[in-house]
Amino acid sequence: MRKLLLTFITVLTVAALAACGTSGGAGQKGTLVIGASNVPHAEILEKAEPLLEKKGVKLKIIKFKDYVLPNKSLASKELDANYFQHMPYMKAQMAENKDYNFVNAGGIHIEPIGVYSKKYKKLEELPNNAQIIMSSSVADHGRMLTLLESKGLIKLKPGVDKTTATVKDIAENPKNLKFKTDVEASYLPQAYKSGEGDAVLINTNYAISAGLNPLKDAIALEGADSPYVNIIAVRKGDENRKEIKTLVEVLHSKEIQDFIKQKYKGAVVPVSN
Repeated sequence: MRKLLLTFITVLTVAALAACGTSGGAGQKGTLVIGASNVPHAEILEKAEPLLEKKGVKLKIIKFKDYVLPNKSLASKELDANYFQHMPYMKAQMAENKDYNFVNAGGIHIEPIGVYSKKYKKLEELPNNAQIIMSSSVADHGRMLTLLESKGLIKLKPGVDKTTATVKDIAENPKNLKFKTDVEASYLPQAYKSGEGDAVLINTNYAISAGLNPLKDAIALEGADSPYVNIIAVRKGDENRKEIKTLVEVLHSKEIQDFIKQKYKGAVVPVSN
């Protein structure tokens, strides 16, 4: 059933993009067609929309529910930019897809990843052989494992690049934690609510979309100094477009940064570089 639902969502998204491609204005002067995850990315863009209009930039937001189509649509020029990913993910995607040639036009915010559990209130309470459920997005595994390492549950191999680490890079696992790494990221909140596994690592955008409050519901949360900044991604060469520069300028403005702080109360942290 879940596979059918995801397929249906994908079909709807492709249909929306097809309509956008015929009349949406991607590539047109004074207009930006940008793909974004529903929360918090699209919400932030919607707040920025009137500010951009005052600066002569019309924004059209296409919402996505997955991590694959936004880059495909950017590469095929159905979008001018997308706003949903961090640099490690983008680099991994470009390594896998040789027709992807993207650059970072500006970092906007950090979404601290969290550990959630229906069974335990602290990470230290996890028993031996506990099952940890993680996203199937390998680009996020290093981030998740680094969080577990920072809490003393595991140790990664010395010298390993933590942004690309996988479960194979675990050097010490004193509680013999079991890792389930084949779960679609959008399903993670449901896995948590259903009590699957002993702990679930959930990306903040999916947590918020599912009605979770990372600051209250997570039993551990990534620090605000995380290097996983969510960026405005564009095709190489477009980073100097006036419309793109204006978009980043507005997203770095005090009004938008204050909006992020007030609305998400620390679950989403703005950056300005």
